[in-house]
Amino acid sequence: MRFGFLEKTLTVSVLATAACAGLALAEDPPKAPLRLCADPANLPFSSDDPANPGLYLEIGDAIGKALGRPVTHVWYRTYFGKRAVRVTMLADQCDATIGLPQSDDFMGPKVIFSKPLFNLGYAIIAPKGAAIASVEELKGKRVAVQFETEPQNIVGPRDEIESITVLSPDAGMKALADGRADAALLWAPTAGYLNKTAYDGRFAITPIDGPHLSYPAAIGYAKGSKDLRDAIDATLPEVSKSFPALFAKYGLGPDAPATAAADKPAVVEKAAVVVAQEAPPSSQAAPAPSAPPPTQTAAAETGEKDPGKPAGDGTGEFDIAPKAPAATPELIAEGQEVFNGTCAHCHGPNAEQGVKKIDLRRLTLRYGDGAHNMFWKTVHEGRPTKGMPTWKGVFTDEQFTEIFAFLSSIQSTE
Repeated sequence: MRFGFLEKTLTVSVLATAACAGLALAEDPPKAPLRLCADPANLPFSSDDPANPGLYLEIGDAIGKALGRPVTHVWYRTYFGKRAVRVTMLADQCDATIGLPQSDDFMGPKVIFSKPLFNLGYAIIAPKGAAIASVEELKGKRVAVQFETEPQNIVGPRDEIESITVLSPDAGMKALADGRADAALLWAPTAGYLNKTAYDGRFAITPIDGPHLSYPAAIGYAKGSKDLRDAIDATLPEVSKSFPALFAKYGLGPDAPATAAADKPAVVEKAAVVVAQEAPPSSQAAPAPSAPPPTQTAAAETGEKDPGKPAGDGTGEFDIAPKAPAATPELIAEGQEVFNGTCAHCHGPNAEQGVKKIDLRRLTLRYGDGAHNMFWKTVHEGRPTKGMPTWKGVFTDEQFTEIFAFLSSIQSTE
């Protein structure tokens, strides 16, 4: 009887435990992953290399742990600025994007923001022992600045400073290391990371304040995600305790300048088409270009080329562009969006530019029937001596076609 009672007791206990477990499962289903958009090749901020994930991915993982949610990533390149956010987060490909500028000017009411995480900005980089704390101390020096950044706008007009124009922070750091520049005024996070990983900490990095030189980084969400934003905001006091160690790990330094956001922050300086997969291999390359429009494809297949030749380039012999398709309203609208996302920084919003030599509304006046060929050659090969970088590999040929369609619709006749 005693054994029978014990057996019954154990049976009841096991059944009760199973019932409770079933109830717990019913009440607490697994939480959905927190989907974060991230650039697979944008260190020190993010990388698809698990061994070196980057600042933003480590912050995202800490937030996921605090929420009790697994984290997955939707990879995209960030060359296109706001367009990147539009085709990823605002298309419901991900739930949030870490590192957007907390500014009402950034995509208006479509994007809402977390509390500020920290400030990011530009810095003066110089050899240790010759640290430079202000722009005034750059007088008489050769200073590396990146093309089309606020530091170039500051240094370029000053006769007492020799500007060494480069196309990337990497090139600026190399100019400094090679002795072609005495100092550099570059994007501080990238410079700090390169100083730590490539130059053995040999340079002093001094953040600087001023308009357009820094902005508060935050987490961005689509406007309907207020509950998620508030839940993540509640985790930030604890998550932020890890920031100093992460800054040191990625070479950003323990502090960043505290200043108001720039009017036109340069948060997403790289490019972006969404790659909608959660776990790409670490060797993932940039997304393959989209198929060109049928008219462009046909031109490429038949070998038909744009018949015009550019005027005034000295030779007028290159002939590389596929024949330009008709500038449909759809192509024009797409091209205007891409142009204003990147090209407008130099050539003006909607290509409205008062400096004739970079006024793209004068392409037909300058090159006649060869305008498309000149455009195609320039965007593919660049004109580094004139400050025009190559955009091949950043934009697809389809996007070049869209940009030219937009430009062709606004050509001046005088």
